[in-house]
Amino acid sequence: MHFQWYPGHMTKAKRAMQEDIRLIDVIIELVDARIPHSSKNPDIDGLANGKSRVLLLNKKDMADETIVNKWLSFYEEKGYHTIAINAKKKNELRQVNELIQKACQTKIERDRKRGIKNRPVRAMIVGIPNVGKSTFINSFAGRACAKTGNKPGVTRGKQWIRLNKQVELLDTPGILWPKFEDQIVGQHLAFIGSIRDELIQNTDLALDLIEFLCEYYPNTLSNHYEVNETCDSVAVLTELAVNRGCIQKGKEPNLDKAAFLLLDDFRNARLGRISIETPDKHKGES
Repeated sequence: MHFQWYPGHMTKAKRAMQEDIRLIDVIIELVDARIPHSSKNPDIDGLANGKSRVLLLNKKDMADETIVNKWLSFYEEKGYHTIAINAKKKNELRQVNELIQKACQTKIERDRKRGIKNRPVRAMIVGIPNVGKSTFINSFAGRACAKTGNKPGVTRGKQWIRLNKQVELLDTPGILWPKFEDQIVGQHLAFIGSIRDELIQNTDLALDLIEFLCEYYPNTLSNHYEVNETCDSVAVLTELAVNRGCIQKGKEPNLDKAAFLLLDDFRNARLGRISIETPDKHKGES
């Protein structure tokens, strides 16, 4: 299956972000803990311009804990301030705030020497669709997130949101999406639902997922769907369709419906904690 997706308005969003970067102290990027490499936007590295970087591996509860810990070590070695989180759990956000303060320690110390005390850290939160950015903001700020008004030099329409006494978030429209050349990246983004299903072939994607699960998480499919795991992914999907009542006219298995069921179960962690990517294949990369 061929994946390619880079909406034209993302170019506009990228230009807008270039203007906003100068206003902030730290960039907070959310990635999906199941596919940290593929859900991390390489455009951000070019736009960061020496700013402090915080990387949050969200949806840790859906990913393989052992592999998540390897990713944390991988990115810490690259100079990121990083932590794994579940953005739905508000009690975990204290650690995020501490991480932001640590990432901006040089700036905070510089302000202190200048006699500036208690000035909030200015942050920008970025993340591609479906990594949980909105959930994170809502959990961090709470329902009553106070807008602190326009700041000097901020283009019209942008707002600063006071997340707490220590952090202000620049809320900007538009979300950057990676323009991927590697088709594996596209496949992984499709697995977690970051590419709209109408733009892909669900059946082909489900067959790819079956092959992955059979190789790296054996018995997952047989335990969950009571199917015989074989090298024939079509046979597995067909048996899954029969077992789950995905039948169409003529009493033929409905593979499209079975594919949707499988992908939905994976995306909602009903198959267990599964990581699609490991850092071993990305040594030497940023």
